[in-house]
Amino acid sequence: MQINGTKALVTGANRGLGKAFAEGLLARGASTVYATARRPENIDIPGVVALHLDITDQASIDAAAAEVGDLDILVNNAGISTDAPLLGASTENIRREFETNFWGTLNVTRAFAPRLAGGAILNVISALSWYAFAPSSNGYAASKAAAWSLTNGIRLELADQKTQVTALALAIADTDMMAAYDIPKLPPREVIATALDGLEAGKLEVIADPPTANVKASLSRDPALFYADIPGALFG
Repeated sequence: MQINGTKALVTGANRGLGKAFAEGLLARGASTVYATARRPENIDIPGVVALHLDITDQASIDAAAAEVGDLDILVNNAGISTDAPLLGASTENIRREFETNFWGTLNVTRAFAPRLAGGAILNVISALSWYAFAPSSNGYAASKAAAWSLTNGIRLELADQKTQVTALALAIADTDMMAAYDIPKLPPREVIATALDGLEAGKLEVIADPPTANVKASLSRDPALFYADIPGALFG
């Protein structure tokens, strides 16, 4: 899928990876980039079309789809993490994570899929789609595992209309979501360059960093070995 001359939409484009996606698409020659967020007034990216889109609100999704019309590339980037354990006092935050990370991604995809024949969808998943790390991330991990399965499913369902569906999986980027962790992090622009290279090459899955590659490789091995030494399994 060549980006030059395309019309693209990015969810959650007010900061972090979403902002870098919008900038990266423009830099590669996209003719129109819709940068969307719940608060579009917070979008400060020269050259984009800022658009209101709350992916947890079907009316907002429908309004955005009507305004955008035809589309070549959809980047499902918007997501949340609430530090929710699965067995905590309440499931409210887990439900919020699923409403955004799974249902929001699905509903936006459903709205735009008929317009994407011959185009592409890129879904941002996570290394946590494939493992659990700490109780405080387990709700998020479950929602991203569902998003990975969703990505594989819609790829099959959209094959007849020749829509490319690509997953971007990463572990540690320098975004607000990872601000509390004092560990080496990838610059968002580096992640997005890798993702867009993969999109243009027609890859079904883009692995952004070595820890994510190590996690994916571990799926074919005994999980007891992985969980006995998670730092070693992640970083080699």
